[in-house]
Amino acid sequence: MNNEQNEFMQHELRLPELTVRGMVLGAILTVIFTASNVYLGLKVGLTFSSAIPAAVISMAILKMAKDSNILENNMVQTQASAAGTLSAIIFIIPGMLMIGYWHGFEFWQTLLVSACGGCLGVLFTIPLRRAMVVHSDLTYPEGVAAAEILKVGSSTGKSGSNGLKEIFSGGFVAGIVALCSSGFHLLSDSLSLWFRVGSGMTQFPVGYSTALVGAGYLIGLASGIAMLVGILIAWAGFVPFYTMTEAVPDGLTLQKFAASVYQDRVRLIGAGAMAVAAIWTLITMAKPVIDGVKESLASVRMPQTEKEKHRMDIDMSMKSTGLVFLATLIGLLGIFYAFVSPQDLPAGQTLAFVVVGVGVAVLMGFFVAAACAYMAGLVGTSSSPISGIGIIGIIVSSLVMYAMCSSFGIFDIPRGETFATATAIFVTSIILAIACISNDNMQDLKTGYMVGATPWRQQVALLLGCVVGALVIAPVLNLLYEAYGFTGALPRPDMDPAQALAAPQAGLMTTIAKGIFSNQLAWEYIFLGLGLGVLLVVIDLMLKRYTRYMCMPPLAVGMGIYLPPSVQTPLVIGAVLGYFLNNHLKEKAGDEALEAGKRRGTLFASGLIVGESLVGVVLAGVIVVSVTGGGSDTPLALVGKDFADTAEWLGLAVFISMLAIFSKIVLGSKKTK
Repeated sequence: MNNEQNEFMQHELRLPELTVRGMVLGAILTVIFTASNVYLGLKVGLTFSSAIPAAVISMAILKMAKDSNILENNMVQTQASAAGTLSAIIFIIPGMLMIGYWHGFEFWQTLLVSACGGCLGVLFTIPLRRAMVVHSDLTYPEGVAAAEILKVGSSTGKSGSNGLKEIFSGGFVAGIVALCSSGFHLLSDSLSLWFRVGSGMTQFPVGYSTALVGAGYLIGLASGIAMLVGILIAWAGFVPFYTMTEAVPDGLTLQKFAASVYQDRVRLIGAGAMAVAAIWTLITMAKPVIDGVKESLASVRMPQTEKEKHRMDIDMSMKSTGLVFLATLIGLLGIFYAFVSPQDLPAGQTLAFVVVGVGVAVLMGFFVAAACAYMAGLVGTSSSPISGIGIIGIIVSSLVMYAMCSSFGIFDIPRGETFATATAIFVTSIILAIACISNDNMQDLKTGYMVGATPWRQQVALLLGCVVGALVIAPVLNLLYEAYGFTGALPRPDMDPAQALAAPQAGLMTTIAKGIFSNQLAWEYIFLGLGLGVLLVVIDLMLKRYTRYMCMPPLAVGMGIYLPPSVQTPLVIGAVLGYFLNNHLKEKAGDEALEAGKRRGTLFASGLIVGESLVGVVLAGVIVVSVTGGGSDTPLALVGKDFADTAEWLGLAVFISMLAIFSKIVLGSKKTK
């Protein structure tokens, strides 16, 4: 096998790598994974890394062509994973609807922000490749995993099909469950038990989402337990405390009062904790980021003959990079002008907003790219605190726009504050697109480095992935908005707010931006969250120092406080289930069986996420067609609302059965030789 892999790494290699059929397959997978990630991100604030599923599917399909090879498969997964990650722009862009600036997603503006920001993320990480991939001991977990799958699939011709079976089985299970719950309404998606605590009230929720169980399995025990701590802080601490110590407002039941306490106060506490955790994460990574930038700048000054002495060390040329950068810069300036010009400001002010907005996004984006590249190498793409980057981005953008709007008198014109908030969100959208792609790009370049890919071809595939993914994001966003609405932004007045997609990160960042531009934000809860965040950082440091294995990621605790509890519980269940299954395999069958079980579990979990997400997107389309035709917003429902109690317990039974299937999939690998 080593000889075979060395053959792929030869300088003189002339194998099909960036092919038309590969680009077409990559585009199809891009559409699928982008739609899935958009849905999952809007529902729970999490996205999944699509590199491994894309690699497995590519091997299974291209295996039917006799001349396919590992390098072509790598290009397909590179393109698909890049676009799937770009969907994380949804962490901020729905804020445009939440503040009422947009009444539907502007296609061209969303498209160009996503595409141009993503392309800048690719360009900014090109000079970081040598420093952070070739001359670094960073782990890049997803990149290494994808490379190993490609190697094994190329060697045996069997592993890819086995992996495809696990992904499809997970997708089938999750799709059927999602159809029965969100479509037919035969199953509930959660069980919520409210109970009194003294004179106050709190709840014990259990979410039934199969996708979130899969996501929990992937994030691991440390993050899962940290989220559980966050749930307990919110629902065993703050909610009962405030409901016990304050009188219930007139017209509200105790249960509704508890829900409003969580929405209006406790989530702000969680936001403050997340902000501190995000800033602390960047502080701890400051030195390696600076060192990486220094090495990458030094490599740019190397003689061209020295840099191009091997096929595997050839990046896109400076000329090509410059042309793509110029095109993206022109695109951003044009779309920013289109965004600002409807305000009919004086020409000088319009030009100032365009230049400063794009300048802040590009300059901050460069440093964000370096930070995200290191975070991807240290903890992996899925575990990187991209939302923390977004929080810092919205704060910086809001402060800059506040200064400009104050000097131009924008706050004195009608809807001036809304315009200022929207402009800050728009700038942050570009920053977040850069952050997401640079985070994913380094994983893909690590995979390519391990299998013998040509870097410049990978970088072209990444650029293609950004463009294709951007074409998908706006239509899917609008489809989901019309079908479900977002928390705080419903397209029709008769819609049930409880069924709205949470879009948690977008809500958080929008709240922070509005708080900077007005005095309506309850800052005391933000400050309480900041103090709690400092305490969580100290606890995490102490655990790491005085214990061997224990830690409590403060960002995960903050998300546990901020996100709805029905979203958090299946994540925790998935993380704990994965720990016990993997521990059982290690004790009973050894390390080899453990690694095989982890791989099967990872693929099945990815299938769960894709299956539920795709059904959610399809159901959204059905709902939109029904509503626009004057029909019901539950067109597939087979039962009425009086079936709700039965649906809760049926949902619990099916959820437990799904956990049993998941366990069997993972534990079955101990028989693998």
